[in-house]
Amino acid sequence: MKDLWNNYKALVHEKIIKDVHAREWAHWEGKGTTLVANHYYPKYHMKSRACDIYSDKTNIYNNILYPKTGCDLPCFGMDLMGFFAKKVIIVFDFQHPKENHLVSVPGLPKAEGDFRFFEPGNHFSENVYVAKCTADEVDDHLPMFEKYLDAYVDMLNTAQPVGNDWRVYSDFDKYMTKLDPVAGYLSSKFGKEKSEDFVENFLFSYASD
Repeated sequence: MKDLWNNYKALVHEKIIKDVHAREWAHWEGKGTTLVANHYYPKYHMKSRACDIYSDKTNIYNNILYPKTGCDLPCFGMDLMGFFAKKVIIVFDFQHPKENHLVSVPGLPKAEGDFRFFEPGNHFSENVYVAKCTADEVDDHLPMFEKYLDAYVDMLNTAQPVGNDWRVYSDFDKYMTKLDPVAGYLSSKFGKEKSEDFVENFLFSYASD
């Protein structure tokens, strides 16, 4: 399952990260599972923090792109989760750092249904995209992913943000820390200390006051 999200990652690099080199934060092996965590610093962004977690049966790719501040822009987040061949969940969205701030992007589908973790208006947009499929169907959702990325790139190019106030993302990262279920899984693979370090200092490092 290691290559499940290759085409999604390629689009992110083509449209946003471009020729920015990775700064490796971690590369861990444990109990048949590999974790690779990288930082990127593309134009108009404070950071992109991307991680791959994979084994012979699973592949999870998570990335949040944090735009530079001063223009009230949302982040762009993706949670691409292949638990096994017949259970894949795809989530991507414009994630605004302000709580109870509903982003809506014309021309993109609106979320339908009740999602346990992804509540529109609570850091997630009206356009949050959530799909369940199999591993063979992953790329069926790639054209929509590209459409969302293009909308996000348009936001960046129009606003051209330059601020670096990490405090803008403090509440957002605190909320995501509580929401994210990955800590227990990582603890079982790499130990509690590494898991906590990863969540606090890589995934949601702006949560600190």
